[in-house]
Amino acid sequence: MKRIENQVYDEERAWYGCENVELINCRFDGPADGESACKEAKRLSVRDCFFNLRYPFWHDDEIQIENSELTSLCRAALWYSKDITIRGTKLHGIKALRECGQVTVEDCDIVSPEFGWSVTDIKMKNSKAVSEYFMMRSSNLVFENVELQGKYSFQYIENAEFVNCHFDTKDAFWHSKHVVVRDSVVKGEYLAWYAQDITFINCQITGTQPFCYDRELKLIDCEMLETDLAFEKSDVEATITTSVLSVKNPRSGHIVLPSVGEIIMDDEEAKGTVEIKKV
Repeated sequence: MKRIENQVYDEERAWYGCENVELINCRFDGPADGESACKEAKRLSVRDCFFNLRYPFWHDDEIQIENSELTSLCRAALWYSKDITIRGTKLHGIKALRECGQVTVEDCDIVSPEFGWSVTDIKMKNSKAVSEYFMMRSSNLVFENVELQGKYSFQYIENAEFVNCHFDTKDAFWHSKHVVVRDSVVKGEYLAWYAQDITFINCQITGTQPFCYDRELKLIDCEMLETDLAFEKSDVEATITTSVLSVKNPRSGHIVLPSVGEIIMDDEEAKGTVEIKKV
């Protein structure tokens, strides 16, 4: 690979269409304020670099980004690209990842509203994120040890597995399909409405009105803290290890839990059952 070190670029399309290039300790910043620095690149390696300009990685193939910083001014950094590996990097621009495929993110710090829309085949590990509308309409997600502070996360996602994660986010998993969340903490209001085939295993769940209008909902040995009006109009099979404030009108299925403050069954179509039993 062609090796470039310790350079500064601020012009438009500084490395447009490059192939087999390694950029080390370079800066993309300056008065020319150029966009699309590495657009249409192939087999590009970026290490210890600083990006302060817009749209650097569009329509790229085989990109590796390590120990770098993409600032808040580096907006829409990775779009329409595939075969991407990002490690030890700050992704701080809005809409940092969109319409991409075959993505690996490890040990990264993400501060990016609207991060990860319409991404396919993404693995994220040992990372932290602050984001609104995080990972919307993405598919084939595998997350491990990811911490998220957000709003409206994982909406319309399909085929996803989350292990040992910590999510503090309202309206998460709305309209999601084929999702497993395991050994995780999920905190937020109105969790997982309108979901289909979603399973929580050994999770701690906190927040009002979770799991409404769901199909094929399963909870296996989960804690539910400060949860009320749960399971309204949902098809649910659940074993819960803590008391729930209230359960309201589960459409079908069976809920087992040690105690419940109130069971509300005022809908004639609600056929789900609640069993008080130590789990």
